Amino acid sequence: MKKKNNFLDKFNHKIISAVQLKKLFGPFPRKKKIIMCHGNFDVVHPGHIRHLVFAKSKADILVVSITADLKIQKGIYRPHVPERLRAFNLAALEIVDYVIIDENKTSIKNISLIKPDFFAKGFEYSKKIPDETLKEKKTIESYGGEIIFSPGDIVYSSTKIINNQEPDIKTEKILSIFHEHKINFKTIKDILHTKKKFKVHIIGDLIIDQYTNTSIISHQSKTPTPSVLFENEVKYVGGAGIVALHLKKCGMETVFSSITGDDKNSKFAEDFLKTNKVKVNFLRDKNRITTEKNVVIANDYRMIKIDKVDNTPISLDSINFLKEKIKSVKADAIIFSDFRHGIFNKLSINDLTSAIKKNKKVLKIADSQVASRWGNICDFKNFDLITPNEKEARFSLGDQDSSISTLTRELYKKSNCKKLILKLGLRGTFVVDNLKKSNTFSFPSLTGNLVDPVGAGDALLAYSTFGLLAAKSIVPASILGSLAAACQCENDGNSPIDKETILKKIEIFENNLKERIG
Repeated sequence: MKKKNNFLDKFNHKIISAVQLKKLFGPFPRKKKIIMCHGNFDVVHPGHIRHLVFAKSKADILVVSITADLKIQKGIYRPHVPERLRAFNLAALEIVDYVIIDENKTSIKNISLIKPDFFAKGFEYSKKIPDETLKEKKTIESYGGEIIFSPGDIVYSSTKIINNQEPDIKTEKILSIFHEHKINFKTIKDILHTKKKFKVHIIGDLIIDQYTNTSIISHQSKTPTPSVLFENEVKYVGGAGIVALHLKKCGMETVFSSITGDDKNSKFAEDFLKTNKVKVNFLRDKNRITTEKNVVIANDYRMIKIDKVDNTPISLDSINFLKEKIKSVKADAIIFSDFRHGIFNKLSINDLTSAIKKNKKVLKIADSQVASRWGNICDFKNFDLITPNEKEARFSLGDQDSSISTLTRELYKKSNCKKLILKLGLRGTFVVDNLKKSNTFSFPSLTGNLVDPVGAGDALLAYSTFGLLAAKSIVPASILGSLAAACQCENDGNSPIDKETILKKIEIFENNLKERIG
């Protein structure tokens, strides 16, 4: 018989569902006494240990239930430690017999289901019993159980510990997710080495990002206006165009369709994209201008940004042009890259979405970078994947206060998407696959030396799409997207990220993990 060499397997059998425990224990009353504790256990501290030791001393079997990530309401960015890792931390304790991840808002449902003999609460709940604790007390006493309180000789607060000094748990988070989903960095490398050629069609707003470099000469004597000397200017293809370039660097066949002005910027973008082997379908509208965002830099300081934009809705002829391209281009995935500069609006989104053939094999993906304008990621209904950031999510729901887990859950429901990657900047991502099955996890940022965060979301969008096509799973796909975003943040300028850069990034993490775990 092959010996198990993964120490995690020694304890994972303790993590069990409430339904399984009910079958295992049988009906109340029982010969062996059962005691139950409930909490977040976000950081297991000495107060928790004393509480659990006390609980175990009162019964034969100790069951600990923890609140699932999506139900935690303490703080906007809690939990600090993901649910599976929290459950494992408790399961590894000798005194704990079983651990439950509670998907309910309160512990009452599982108390009613399992019917423990005792329900242990911390000493702080005994002084002035909260309403929720009174409900727990009523529930357990209804069938003959008893609520008891620990002595409170040592009292700690997970919240205070986290706020005073944030533990470095990036490695633990990564390893926990890898173990739970049976993947590793080799999985990500295998995706990058996928030889199958996928085809992606991008529909969205073209943006020209221009940087005008200057040096300060002096200030005007009569006004506070600085006088600068022009040095040079650099242009980049941005907006949906950079997404297309990222996708091409992934090794995919890439088609980019857009509505532009009939001007030099449109011609510049077309020439640049074609040079990089991106197929271009531009309809040049003489009544519009190609969006240009010019950052004036003086002595390495960004002084001002000058935008040339036309945010009015595109014409019906333009909509029909894009609909025809959507219908005619045979692709494995179609991406709507929305910067709310005219292509996407209430009318066009429905028309353009309806043009996508009802083919389950075609992935529908949307990214809507509209936090500063009147747009809404929820306008893209029933998509396979959406990738908003936190600000965009809060903007779309009109919610400035909810926790990340609550925010994500509501956005997932309202958009009716199949998968969601919520971008949290340097805090990483929050990923949802299926709420009903509680397939959610948070993944830390992989950025090392932050240089320039511009374009990180575009890189994540492109490589997550590639990963989803290659692996058919959002878990490795989102991790690949996070790696691409990190690489983008570590480089100056919004330039496309290639596979080799990501492979080098993976090698660094692999070496760090080897040093960390021996």
